[in-house]
Amino acid sequence: MLGRTAVASSSVSVPAVSPTVPKFLGLKRLPYNSFSTPNIKWNYTFKFIRKSSIGSRMETRASALPLKNADELIDSVETFIFDCDGVIWKGDKLIDGVPQTLDMLRSRGKRLVFVTNNSTKSRKQYGKKFETLGLNVSEEEIFASSFAAAAYLKSINFPKEKKVYVIGEDGILKELELAGFQYLGGPEDGGKKIELKPGFLMEHDKNVGAVVVGFDRYFNYYKVQYGTLCVRENPGCLFIATNRDAVTHLTDAQEWAGGGSMVGAIAGSTQREPLVVGKPSTFMMDYLASKFGILKSQICMVGDRLDTDILFGQNGGCKTLLVLSGVTSLSMLQSPSNSILPDFYTNKISDFLSLKATTV
Repeated sequence: MLGRTAVASSSVSVPAVSPTVPKFLGLKRLPYNSFSTPNIKWNYTFKFIRKSSIGSRMETRASALPLKNADELIDSVETFIFDCDGVIWKGDKLIDGVPQTLDMLRSRGKRLVFVTNNSTKSRKQYGKKFETLGLNVSEEEIFASSFAAAAYLKSINFPKEKKVYVIGEDGILKELELAGFQYLGGPEDGGKKIELKPGFLMEHDKNVGAVVVGFDRYFNYYKVQYGTLCVRENPGCLFIATNRDAVTHLTDAQEWAGGGSMVGAIAGSTQREPLVVGKPSTFMMDYLASKFGILKSQICMVGDRLDTDILFGQNGGCKTLLVLSGVTSLSMLQSPSNSILPDFYTNKISDFLSLKATTV
């Protein structure tokens, strides 16, 4: 659900553009320039509101339920949305039993969708990864946060004459290019340095209308300053984040700083909160439901993270299944400090096969 709050800001002029936001965002006609009007800064955030049905389930039980009857869950939904890393694969290694599980679900007429917050790759690049791992997944079934950023700009009819400054990697650039948007930044700015000397003033492109921030291994001070100047000084400039994940898994040895650290730097310097298009915000869920004509109550979100995957499903009013093959352990799930409870949990998605066998 989209929420809107007004926050005082410096006076800016408004570009004369009047596109609309599509129905799947749950908003009426809304001009592009209403994201930044004179003396008002609109901060669009996705409220983390659980549906009443989920709330009632949480009131009647103190912990998440282990999945015992896979058939019952499978029969109750039309579509399964899978997170990728920690659910389908770990790094470059496929998790055991995944191909057989996906084949079984397809044979039972289920639609499969794969959603990832990782913005470093485009949908086409992710398609090649699925292929390399021996999985038959079409590009139309893949939704990365890199794609979500471009899809969001299309959904608000972002002016094609405007440019997008990217703090992120190749995936965002490719999706913006496919959507027909002009861009600058990305890995190319990773080697740029600022020579701070008396009187130095950094120039920036006044035609940048949006700054998109995602995970960026080439992050540097040049990008921070450039993005900051665009957001603070360009009239109506949007600040969009692919996700705010605190950590990511670049190696299997430890957790590494995630895209949230890059987003946090720009939020800190601009004193503005971004519009997040990746999980757990509802944008991708709304987009998927609209694209495929799916009732959200007929969707099951399967993921390994509580604060992104499971919350994403709950925010969208879907059933949720946590798998313990990735980030979240059973002790983390059952910790008294954890307030995010999935409908069910299991060890890995191939449990669909063994649990199905024992319940026939």
